[in-house]
Amino acid sequence: MYQLLETINSPADLRRLPRAQLKTLADELRAYVIDSVSKTGGHLSSNLGTVELTVALHYVFNTPDDRLVWDVGHQTYPHKILTGRRERMGSLRQFGGLSGFPRRDESPYDTFGTAHSSTSISAALGMALASQQKGEDRHAIAVIGDGSMSAGMAFEALNNAGVHDDCKLLVVLNDNDMSISPPVGALNRYLAQLMSGRFYASAKNVGKQVLRVAPPLLELAKRLEAHAKGMVVPATLFENFGFNYIGPIDGHDLESLIPTLENIKHLKGPQFLHVVTKKGQGYKLAEADPIAYHGPGKFDPAMGLQKSSAPAKQTFTQVFGHWLCDMAEQDSRLVGITPAMREGSGMVEFHQRFPSRYHDVGIAEQHAVTFAAGMACEGLKPVVAIYSTFLQRGYDQLIHDVALQNLPVVFALDRAGLVGADGATHAGAYDIPFLRCIPNMSIACPADENECRKLLTSAFEQNHPVAVRYPRGPGAGVATEAGLQSLPFGKGEIRREGTGIAILAFGTLLYPALLAAEKLGATVVNMRWAKPLDIELLLKVAASHEALVTVEEGAIMGGAGSAVGEALQAAGVVKPLLQLGLKDEFIEHGDPAKLLALQGLDAAGIEASISGRFGALQQSDRPAKPALKSVA
Repeated sequence: MYQLLETINSPADLRRLPRAQLKTLADELRAYVIDSVSKTGGHLSSNLGTVELTVALHYVFNTPDDRLVWDVGHQTYPHKILTGRRERMGSLRQFGGLSGFPRRDESPYDTFGTAHSSTSISAALGMALASQQKGEDRHAIAVIGDGSMSAGMAFEALNNAGVHDDCKLLVVLNDNDMSISPPVGALNRYLAQLMSGRFYASAKNVGKQVLRVAPPLLELAKRLEAHAKGMVVPATLFENFGFNYIGPIDGHDLESLIPTLENIKHLKGPQFLHVVTKKGQGYKLAEADPIAYHGPGKFDPAMGLQKSSAPAKQTFTQVFGHWLCDMAEQDSRLVGITPAMREGSGMVEFHQRFPSRYHDVGIAEQHAVTFAAGMACEGLKPVVAIYSTFLQRGYDQLIHDVALQNLPVVFALDRAGLVGADGATHAGAYDIPFLRCIPNMSIACPADENECRKLLTSAFEQNHPVAVRYPRGPGAGVATEAGLQSLPFGKGEIRREGTGIAILAFGTLLYPALLAAEKLGATVVNMRWAKPLDIELLLKVAASHEALVTVEEGAIMGGAGSAVGEALQAAGVVKPLLQLGLKDEFIEHGDPAKLLALQGLDAAGIEASISGRFGALQQSDRPAKPALKSVA
C-alpha cells in the first residue's frame, strides 16, 4: 500500500522525487494517517486536511533549516510521518511514545512546541528576525488555521511583523471553513501564481517608484489595485498589516500549491498565503462529520465510528451540560460562554435550547473572561465553560476584570488534573495554585458527579467569582440527583472516621483515599473547597489526629495542601503534614490511570506514601468508626 511512502525517511528524500509522483505520495500518506489513527486514536479530521499542504511545504522549503511552525499542532501527523517518525506512529499519544503535538525534543523538524492556539506567527516572526540578526539565510513559515486567527495574539503578531519589510516570514492561513468550486479554483490558481511571481512583484514596485513623484497618482493606483483584487479575491485586510496577500488557493491541489510556494520563496518581506482545505479530506465519513472525527478513539476505517451497545458512564462534562440547561430554565439571568469549545465543554444542548443566551467567542480566552465581566456588570450571571489549561490564557483578565471588581462569574473548569493522551500542554495542573492566590476568588473541588452538580449550584448562588474544577471523563459513577440543590459554601464533611492519621482529600482523589484509608485505619475528610477552606473542620480534625495528609490532583506547589499548611500555621497549630499531589514536573502523555499511579496518586500510591512517612501511626488493626453525618 505504501511503496512510495516507505522510501521517504526525511524531507530530503521527498525533495528528490519528481513532482509527478507527489500526488501518489499524498494519497499514500493520507491512507497511512487513517490507518494509524484508527489503531491508536487521535486527531483525524484536521490531519487529513493538511496532507497536500504538508507535502508541498517540505518539498519547496529546505526544512529543518527553514523553520516550519505549526499552530496548535493537532494537524501535524503527516509532518511527523514525513520527518522520520513513520515507524513510531503506533506509539502515538501513548506513554513513552510520540506526542500528539510538535515537540522540540522529539525531532529537529519540530522547531517550536505547540498545542495551544495562535502562537505560530509570533514564534515564526521571532525566528525570522533572529536569523536575520545572525546573518543566516532561512525562511520562517507559520501555518495557522482560520479558527486560531480569531485570537488577538495572532493579530498582535501580524501587526508587529508588518513593519519588518525585509524579513523572510511566510504566514499560511489554512482556511477549512469554506470550499472552492472547480471554476473558482482554476481561476485562483492562475491569480495566485501571477501575484506571487517576481514579474508581478517587480512591476508593482517599479510602478510605485515611478508614481511616488506624483502622490495623487500613486494613491489612485493603490486604490485601483485593491479594487481589482477585491473583485476576485477576499478583502485585502492582511495587506493593511504590511503583508503581501496571495490567494485563496486550493490547499489540496499540489499543482497550485507548489508553484505558488516556489514563487513566494523569492519574494522579499512578509508574505501571507491563503489556502482553502477541507477537514477530513479523502475520507468520506470524516468529511461528512469532521467534528465527530476530530479526535476519535480506535475505530475500523471501513466501518467508521460505532456507538457502543454498553451504556457509558456519565462524564463530568455531561453533568455540567445538564446542570447548565436546568439552571438556565430556572434563572433567566444565566448566560453560557465558551471560547470555541462547545462540544468539548458539553454545551451543545444549551446552544440548541437557549441560542440567544449562548455565546461562542471563538479562540479568544482573554476576551471570553472580560466579555463575561461586562455581562456581569449589567446584572447577568455568566457561566464561562473553559478547560483549566485554557483559563491560564485569560489570567490577567481574571484578576483585573473579574476578581478585582468582585463580579459573580462562574468558571466551569473542565479537564482539571491530568488529561492523559494530550499530555503536559493540556494538563489542568495549575488552577488551584493560580486561582487561590486571587482575592474574592473561590474554588470548589467536587469528588464525584452528584457533588459536581450540587457545587455548580453553590457556585451560581454566590455573588462573587467561583471556579468549579472537575476532571475529564467519568468519575466514581455516583448518580446525580434531580433538582438544583446546593451544598453549604466553604464546608466539607468527614467521610470515614479513623484514628492517628487524617487524609484531607480535594476532588475526585477522595475515592482512592478512602481505599487507602481502609488499610491504614485513617480518617478521610472530603474537603470540597480549596478556597475557602473549612477551617473549623480542619482544626477539629487536626486536634484529634497525630498527622495530616492532603491529597489533590493538582500541583503540590501552592496547591490545596499548601493552603492547609498556611491555615494551620495561622492558627498556631503544629502538626506533621504530608502533601500529596502532582510533582514539580511536566507530566507526559499516556493512560491517565497509569500517570496517576506514577505520581503516587492511586490508592496503592497514597497508602505507600503515608506508610513511608507515618509508618508508626498506622492503625490498620483498629476498626473504623462510623462516619459523621454528611452535610450533603
